[in-house]
Amino acid sequence: MRLDGKVAIVTGGASGIGRATAIRFADEGAKVAVSDIDETGGEETVRLIRERGGEAIFVKADVACANEVHDLVQATIASFGGLHILFNNAGIGHSEVRSTELSEEEWDRVIDVNLKGVFLGIKYAVPVMKQCGGGAIVNTSSLLGIKGKKYESAYNASKAGVILLTKNAALEYGKFNIRVNAVAPGVIDTNIITPWKQDARKWPIISKANALGRIGTPEEVANAVLFLASDEASFITGATLSVDGGGLTF
Repeated sequence: MRLDGKVAIVTGGASGIGRATAIRFADEGAKVAVSDIDETGGEETVRLIRERGGEAIFVKADVACANEVHDLVQATIASFGGLHILFNNAGIGHSEVRSTELSEEEWDRVIDVNLKGVFLGIKYAVPVMKQCGGGAIVNTSSLLGIKGKKYESAYNASKAGVILLTKNAALEYGKFNIRVNAVAPGVIDTNIITPWKQDARKWPIISKANALGRIGTPEEVANAVLFLASDEASFITGATLSVDGGGLTF
């Protein structure tokens, strides 16, 4: 198993990409701390992992809150004795409006969760990974953090920031055997795209706007995250892997 003996944290693990990745990590031998603000969904992810014979705990945490991220890392250490993998995945969208119509409060919340949350994850995970002899961090960016999309200003900015933060951290911590990479999913079948599905005019276009002509699954993203977190990607750091069905080329 590719993650045998490893301890991993997955934020945003109550559903979607986070849940699929937490399950994938556990299937590959990792002990997983599942975190989310959604306690019911997070506990369900843990149940699914245990049902398959894996080891997991749930830790409720808002990634925008420094104390809660710190406590998440400490709870993981207390339960599993270390930390080798961090999947900074928690993220939110916002109202699809012009930049001038987006409220300051909504802007702040999106930046806090999507970008500050990644910063805080790195801040508190890296010291522990150093003590464990190294590790792998994977951050969730987005296709929209690379090419952008109108009416998504805060989301675009936050996900673009994740890419540069990933490169920065890779440069800073490579000497400690800590690799830092990102995935940039395209349109994936998760809760965040529910409003798009409900738009009868736009959805037929959005759902096929890539080279493969379909949306992706959380499991397909999880496979990419697993690769970056595993020793198979031992010479890859500072990279952003697009998992978008060719959306960037479309």
